[in-house]
Amino acid sequence: MDTDINLSNLAQHYSDEDAAQAFFEKIRWPNGIACVHCGSMKVYELQPKEGSKRSRKSLKLWKCGDCQGQFTVTVGTVFEDSHIPLHKWLLALHLLCSSKKGMSAHQLHRMLGITYKSAWFMAHRIRYAMSQPTGNMLRGIVEADETYIGGRAHGKRGRGAENKVPVFTLIERNGRARSTTVANVTGQNLKGIIRRSVDPRAVIMTDSFAAYRGLKKEFADHLTVDHGAGEYADFISKFSVEHCNYSINGV
Repeated sequence: MDTDINLSNLAQHYSDEDAAQAFFEKIRWPNGIACVHCGSMKVYELQPKEGSKRSRKSLKLWKCGDCQGQFTVTVGTVFEDSHIPLHKWLLALHLLCSSKKGMSAHQLHRMLGITYKSAWFMAHRIRYAMSQPTGNMLRGIVEADETYIGGRAHGKRGRGAENKVPVFTLIERNGRARSTTVANVTGQNLKGIIRRSVDPRAVIMTDSFAAYRGLKKEFADHLTVDHGAGEYADFISKFSVEHCNYSINGV
């Protein structure tokens, strides 16, 4: 797809299972189908036999010529053992990832035309996948912030709010994002996640919350804004030439 990825284009180009499956296969195996069990590329597709319960519309079933293992594109992923069509998963991924304020299972249920139980199941699995660190550490300019997610509750809002779950997110400028729930928004918890997820050569950007103190000693730099002084996005004036070059070139 040569156009920008948005809900309209996804619905137009990946509205059937074959197109959605081809999309996921390209994402998972950009260099060709590989066995999920042993990594061998000596694989071939198994065709459904006449009268088999596995229809032509089912996911492609692959078999490895080396380890003899069988697999589909969903094996080992959050989509495994799900009867929800892949094109619905693709739309759900886009909706959850593009919504700045999050999206409830009820919204997914209404927008995708699926049951609430299925929508809750999808949202739970997608959020779990988002919390798992994958690939290389975040690099360049990395923004960090925490928030509280949950239903309406009486009492204090923000930090310390009752009946809400604290969620910590790291966002690589113009790149990847990682979110995870934390028991408490303490310096030990937040800085521990940052150390495990961010390259020491990165520039960390946060607000002035005390839990982030000390990061300047462990990373290339630590820049902050003071929400109490009405400062929310005054980072650009604080960038050094070295930091900007590092972020752009990824060196």
